[in-house]
Amino acid sequence: MSKVTVCARFRPLSSSEIRDHGSCVSIHRIDDESFNFKDEKDGDLSFSFDKVFYEDSAQASVYEVLALPIVQDAVSGLNGTILSYGQTGAGKTFSMEGPGIIKCDAERKGLIPRVIEGLFEMINASQGEAVYSVKLAMVEIYMEKVRDLFDLSKDNIQIKESKSQGILLSGVTEIPLLEASEAMQILSNGILNRAVGETQMNASSSRSHCVYIFTVQQEFSADKRTKTGKLILVDLAGSEKVGKTGAEGKLLEEAKTINKSLSSLGNVVNALTCTPQSKLTHIPYRDSKLTRILQDALGGNCRMALLCCCSPSLFNASETLSTLRFGARAQHIKATPCVIPSEDKNSKTQECTAQKDVACEIILDKLKDKMGTEAVEMLRELLILHGIMYHPSPMEDLMSEYEDITSKVISSLQEKVVQLDYAMEELVKRNQVLKAKLAAAENRSFWNNMSDALSFFSFRTN
Repeated sequence: MSKVTVCARFRPLSSSEIRDHGSCVSIHRIDDESFNFKDEKDGDLSFSFDKVFYEDSAQASVYEVLALPIVQDAVSGLNGTILSYGQTGAGKTFSMEGPGIIKCDAERKGLIPRVIEGLFEMINASQGEAVYSVKLAMVEIYMEKVRDLFDLSKDNIQIKESKSQGILLSGVTEIPLLEASEAMQILSNGILNRAVGETQMNASSSRSHCVYIFTVQQEFSADKRTKTGKLILVDLAGSEKVGKTGAEGKLLEEAKTINKSLSSLGNVVNALTCTPQSKLTHIPYRDSKLTRILQDALGGNCRMALLCCCSPSLFNASETLSTLRFGARAQHIKATPCVIPSEDKNSKTQECTAQKDVACEIILDKLKDKMGTEAVEMLRELLILHGIMYHPSPMEDLMSEYEDITSKVISSLQEKVVQLDYAMEELVKRNQVLKAKLAAAENRSFWNNMSDALSFFSFRTN
């Protein structure tokens, strides 16, 4: 068992923070692993992480602590995931990309270009019988849809699950990478397709969660074995307070969707860390596309690292505290990384079949305009009937539908329980108010009766 690596990073105060709110900060450095946080409600709080990067920390040190071990694992056939989390404008994208993927000086390069360079350096330095290949897929989760950033026509990619390979993105574009410089250019093109917008907190705010998927495959010529490691980097969109960002219209709808998916991520982390592993019954991975894609990482069968990016300004203290508490909870997630089993002939056949299916689907889509939907569907059935296309077994489809329905029912029941608890609290409060009013009424009635009796007695006496 290994734990999640969690680091905190504080960017320097921005010019707008200094101008509008002064230079006071909410943190006090203790050492490279801990600090005190000043909170108006709870006073001083202490936090400890695997590493704390302050405003003077170098980009290279973030890579060496957070990413380098996971890159080494990916080259060795282990899966790994790196996430950047935090408030909008807290420095997540700068930490991941730097000022730019291509035109950037060596010191300011972010995690992604350093990961690419590290991958190819390790592969080139390896001495053995294995032949390496690297592929890259790049998607964004925008308004709860998974969009392919290398092929914008694929704007609603479906998330599938395989027992042997885990979570998969059906039909996603994977581009082979031959060298680091080529990979940088490909990445740069994909980033240009990402959804961004301007808010009062950030001139270029990410309006989507961006997911980079590097697949590193080793093929051993001696016994025809293959071994695959996946390295996933996630640049999460920032959590937002609408009052601070000034989001309206489309930006407001985007902010609501972003905050909802981040809440789902928090719920999954809470479910994993607040309940003993032996008593886990339901983890709400299916509540959002983000948690579904991250199911393998959060579920514990790969290495995971989390970078909590924060503003040190007192003005953003509440959002910073929320980010730090999320990181503190994530520290308790336990992982059991394992090498993916070598593929056999059957699995290679399945991979070839899957590639053939994708090609057939592309051809069928192009024929729809000329032949019509009905004719294309008949052609699809013929291709399946003659074994040219693969049709998933009814049992696999039924199991997938069953899991989706079960997850939705459980989530719905949990919401109803919360609503019932709230209703019961309201009933108890109203009951208490009614009792108080009844007691007051009875008290008034008693004294009114006593007053009448005294008046009558006084009259009789006179």
